[in-house]
Amino acid sequence: MKKSHLDADVEVSGCVAEVAKRLHDRLAEVSGALLRSLQDQIPELRGDAALLALLGTSVEGNVDTILHALRYDIAVERVEAPTAALEYARRLAQHGVPVNALVRAYRLGQRQMNELVFAELRRVEIPESLRVAVIEAITGTMFEYIDWMSQQVVTVYEDERERWLENQNSLRALRVREILAANKATDVDAATTAIRYPLRWHHLGLVMWYPHLGPEGDELPRLQRFLRDLAEAVDASASPLFVAADQSCAWAWLPYRTSVTDATARVRRFTQKRPDSPSVAIGTVAPGVDGFRRSHRRAEEARGVAIVSQQANSSAATVIAADDPGLSVVARLGGDVAATRDWVAVVLGDLASDNESDARLRDTLRVYLACGCGYKLAAEELNLHFNSVKYRVGRAVARRGREIAADRLDVELALLACHWYGTAVLQPSAGQAAAGAARRSG
Repeated sequence: MKKSHLDADVEVSGCVAEVAKRLHDRLAEVSGALLRSLQDQIPELRGDAALLALLGTSVEGNVDTILHALRYDIAVERVEAPTAALEYARRLAQHGVPVNALVRAYRLGQRQMNELVFAELRRVEIPESLRVAVIEAITGTMFEYIDWMSQQVVTVYEDERERWLENQNSLRALRVREILAANKATDVDAATTAIRYPLRWHHLGLVMWYPHLGPEGDELPRLQRFLRDLAEAVDASASPLFVAADQSCAWAWLPYRTSVTDATARVRRFTQKRPDSPSVAIGTVAPGVDGFRRSHRRAEEARGVAIVSQQANSSAATVIAADDPGLSVVARLGGDVAATRDWVAVVLGDLASDNESDARLRDTLRVYLACGCGYKLAAEELNLHFNSVKYRVGRAVARRGREIAADRLDVELALLACHWYGTAVLQPSAGQAAAGAARRSG
């Protein structure tokens, strides 16, 4: 008996739904593959850690949305754009990334999804008579989705870019960026006049941001108010310099006529006492134009460490300084967190487990090594009894599984990475791993 068109359509829809379900079951894997492909092929998308994290969320949101549309036969015009995708378009506009990079990301994403779909189709048993119809249905829906979503994100990008250029102090911000990027001599007096800031003085660079956007979505006014209060509290010698980095992040400099030894400590105290403070990364006090650049670079390095830690540990606002012990070295490990996590596991063994017991052992061993392997000094630093330190160090070495004399430097660096990055570079404990497996199987 010959099948009706309605029966065939139902079978095609069932096959499409099965393929979409199988891909959705591997959502994290599929999204990760797309993210890596986009980073490899589009250099303009390789921003800072926060921007890359938002790109990952945007990719996962788009993949989740299109697979749901395929699985449940939802018309593309009824699909709402993922919030993260729209926010990512706004952030690219704020950072001056060309809109072509955004459009190209969607086109390359479509091609990558096609490849993943075809690979999945080869694993699914589909009647040969339906295979072409299934392919046409999936590729047609994906084309419509990419076309529809591209229009939305480009509109958001263009609106945000226009608003951003209108609202920020464009000339001042541009000149600051030129000074930071310059690799040749700068006319200090002309630059000072242009940005209305004393470049010949000493500078303490800051990066300030709110980990979570407020209801209005624009945190710059709050950051400006915070900076004004901070500059007054720490006795800056003149008005601070404020430059918007994006909607929720700003660069700042505190000017001093002479070098100030306690500037970092005073900024930290003020920030920690303020109930509504943003996260603050602090550079180092340095003089002149070179110091202006160097203090900013050090603050950006510190922020990179804080961002990785906040993403992994769901941290609230924090304050971190470039001259905190070990931070400048650990900052170099943040470029590839996955590789750092693997290396930490090799160096520390079971001591790299993410649980409270091993955390105490790691902290004790870190302080003990920093004190030159002196139990007494470590006990004073940790406010513990001498025997408690000795016991914990022994337990830490036992958890690691081997002595530390042969590779002490590696151990110290791995412990610093754990101290600063936290969960991001640790291995799940047995309970966490079991819970994760249960969630995946459920």
